[in-house]
Amino acid sequence: MTQEQQRTDAHLWKEYRETPTPSLREAIVARYLPLVRFVAGRMAVTPPPGLDYEDIYSFGILGLLDAIDRFDLSRGFSFQTFAVPRIRGAILDELRKYDWISRTGREKLQKLERATEKLLQAHGRAEDRLLMRELGMDDAAYRELLDVASRSYVVSLDEVVPMEDGDVERGASLPDDSLSAQTLLEQADELQMVVGALEKLPERERLLLSLYYGDGLTLKEIGAVLGVTESRVSQLHGKALAYLRGILATF
Repeated sequence: MTQEQQRTDAHLWKEYRETPTPSLREAIVARYLPLVRFVAGRMAVTPPPGLDYEDIYSFGILGLLDAIDRFDLSRGFSFQTFAVPRIRGAILDELRKYDWISRTGREKLQKLERATEKLLQAHGRAEDRLLMRELGMDDAAYRELLDVASRSYVVSLDEVVPMEDGDVERGASLPDDSLSAQTLLEQADELQMVVGALEKLPERERLLLSLYYGDGLTLKEIGAVLGVTESRVSQLHGKALAYLRGILATF
């Protein structure tokens, strides 16, 4: 984001707080709609029956409106940083109402997590053939499960959000109140655990997560980099996240 845009945004927010007219609110909503589209598109979820991606987008707009109502410019961080977790949270809250993963699907994901953790503890790795044997699945059923895992593990790593007028940094989440020293220490410990877990991932899975969450590439674009289909990237994404959860469970 350019300094000129930052000044424009700051002026817009200041004017809105002083005189919260409907026209100014509409201007703020229009300014940040691309952020909603980006967040919704990056959450790797499939709409449940009866919904489509525009519904997911509309759920994100609810989060944007909530963020606009609660944002305090005087706290010193950007609106984008404040809004992203609320947009994501609104989408997830609405999806949970539709039970977008079936009970059977959740049970299978739990079995995948347990199988991955078990193999990592026993062998230090969780290869496809070992997981299929542990789960009692053939190749087709196993790949279908990885597709579900890719859509279901909605995670967020620090990244840069491309807006129409440039790039703006996005944090994973920022609470409304100041963090205590103990909370900061706990978060630092958790960050170290995640970094350690990422280092244990196979090189291809580590590259995939870096391209997806760090560089903002789509699954199709990552497929071009890795030389595989978009469907295969989705499966690798699900496996990488299951693998990561399994590693974290062993810490």
